[in-house]
Amino acid sequence: MIKSMTGFGRTVLEKDGKVITVEIRTLNSKQLDLNTRIPLLFKNYENEIRSILAKELERAKADFTITVENRSTNSAVAINKELAKSYYQTLSELSHEMGNPLESDIFLHVLRMPDVISTPQEEVSEELWNSVRESILNACHQLNDFRISEGKVLEQDFVKRITLIRNMIDKVTPFEQNRIVKIREKFENSLKDLAPKVQYDPNRLEQEIFFYLEKLDVTEEKVRLRKHCDYFIETLNENQSNGKKLGFIVQECGREINTLGSKSNDFDIQQIVVQMKDELEKLKEQLANVL
Repeated sequence: MIKSMTGFGRTVLEKDGKVITVEIRTLNSKQLDLNTRIPLLFKNYENEIRSILAKELERAKADFTITVENRSTNSAVAINKELAKSYYQTLSELSHEMGNPLESDIFLHVLRMPDVISTPQEEVSEELWNSVRESILNACHQLNDFRISEGKVLEQDFVKRITLIRNMIDKVTPFEQNRIVKIREKFENSLKDLAPKVQYDPNRLEQEIFFYLEKLDVTEEKVRLRKHCDYFIETLNENQSNGKKLGFIVQECGREINTLGSKSNDFDIQQIVVQMKDELEKLKEQLANVL
């Protein structure tokens, strides 16, 4: 089972005259990159919130938001009357001294002055926080369900592409025999041209051709590549999501394919190698979004 790193979760809680909305969005990232927007009401719980998200999200670029809408009609608002009077008197005197006509909306300016109107900091009850905490966990569970759903789509694509690569290994075999014949013919034709001028030992020539062909043999590369493909499928079927591990396996596949291409010395085999590399690159692109 694999999980996509892309996901979304949202929960809405109505409690104590408030509507509290929790949203989480994630994108792919090499590590946990967490961006939080938490209102002042729950600022004291930020460390606990980050701890929950780190455990649930594991790895991703995540945007986490809590919004609070207060629907209570009896929310407390404090007005510092003495300070407001002092501001009003000072502004009126200053306006008179400066010969400036007293503005009709001076009262509105007074209300905007610092500390005239304030909202007392609310205390978050244990019951409210437990409900918000549960909402955060539910949003995380929604997001992880989304990730699993996306992962199933990616898994089908991975199986398709790694199977294509594995099947291409068998297509190399027929061209290997032809390659040996072509190389032998090339040596023999070159020696025929040199025969009047150069003497050589046929047995030694046969031995040198054998050593040369042995260096170009790709049997080990094919065996290892086939095993890497099988291991990729096995890892896909494990219970946990193994994005990084799958990435390492794909790297090993890439090494074997590159060696196969460099040793092939044959146009037909190199065409197959190019197709393998194409499928492997598509795998790498998709694996960047796997947890």
